[in-house]
Amino acid sequence: MNRLTSEQRETLRDVLIREKYELEQRLKQNDHFGAADPLAATTGELSAYDNHPADLGSELFERGKDIALNEHEEHHLADINDALERMSEGAYGICAVCGKSISYERLEAMPTTEYCIDHVPDRDISQRRPVEERLLEPPFGRTSLDELPGQNGFDGEDAWQIVESWGNSDSPAMAEDREVWNYDQLYTESDENDGFVESFESFIATDLYGEQVSVIRNRQYRDYMDNREGDPLLEPDPYNDLDSGLH
Repeated sequence: MNRLTSEQRETLRDVLIREKYELEQRLKQNDHFGAADPLAATTGELSAYDNHPADLGSELFERGKDIALNEHEEHHLADINDALERMSEGAYGICAVCGKSISYERLEAMPTTEYCIDHVPDRDISQRRPVEERLLEPPFGRTSLDELPGQNGFDGEDAWQIVESWGNSDSPAMAEDREVWNYDQLYTESDENDGFVESFESFIATDLYGEQVSVIRNRQYRDYMDNREGDPLLEPDPYNDLDSGLH
């Protein structure tokens, strides 16, 4: 049963008619936000095919915005016409789902609504996002698998590291690590172990049968010793002995 009084209904009718008039005048005066004019008329160009796409970037943005505003106004105008039609048919103020009366306070806030508060379509905010937004995730958000448990395989981040190690346009000021000594340290996670997990695995070697352990004094070994990550080796180190002799 519709609980609106005749005075309330007339008040809402006046609001709808006033909004309809304002919308129609606004759409008429600005030629539907300029959508009636061709793009060439607003840019002064005879053709857009010979220009770089960025040359028309601002114009395309403005045209897209105008089209969106125009569609919003036209949809609102259609909702007002539907509300006035329901009012003339005696169905205004009645929920289209449950058939119960819509409160005057809700109609006062949204005169065009045809649903009560309990049956508003898409009442809850959807967490579904356009698939295109996956491209807006942080770098390698789709292909970086480092955060997955048990993942230690080759992924998108590793692919980029290989490409980036050949050079990029970054300067030392943009380096991930502030203490960089050469341009080989500028790419993402340049200090990450490549081909091994623990540092000592890169300089400890054995023969084919896992015996005859030996030490390869490479750069990783020097860093390991300089950072005091392990105990000094018991075997002589010509490099360290030479340094001691110099001092």
